Amino acid sequence: MSTYVPPGWPDGVHPPGSERFEETALAWLQDLVPPDYRRYGVLRRYPVALARMARQHVGAAVAAAREGFRTARVELGGAVPPHGVDAVLDAYRAEGTRLVALLAAVELVESALRDGAAGRAFTPRL
Repeated sequence: MSTYVPPGWPDGVHPPGSERFEETALAWLQDLVPPDYRRYGVLRRYPVALARMARQHVGAAVAAAREGFRTARVELGGAVPPHGVDAVLDAYRAEGTRLVALLAAVELVESALRDGAAGRAFTPRL
């Protein structure tokens, strides 16, 4: 089995095709969604379904961070001093960068879960 993982692959998730891939992917994905999602056995039985839900959840967080960044100066202008608003914008920039990378990692894991079911594996690109 291939042990190659593309750039951006999440730490702690074993490579696709390895013995513990699905187990580690499932644990990692469960940490990304609200804790109540653990109540649904269907998401443990079908990790690709959990990956889809995690992609949607993280994607919504990306959209929320972008909206927050766009509107922070106007919405906080009267309540927070300018240096505070600048610090809030810095936090949005940092969190936005983290969330976009996280979304890309979720997409990689989802793709690996889908491709693994179809017998395909990641291959290095030149």
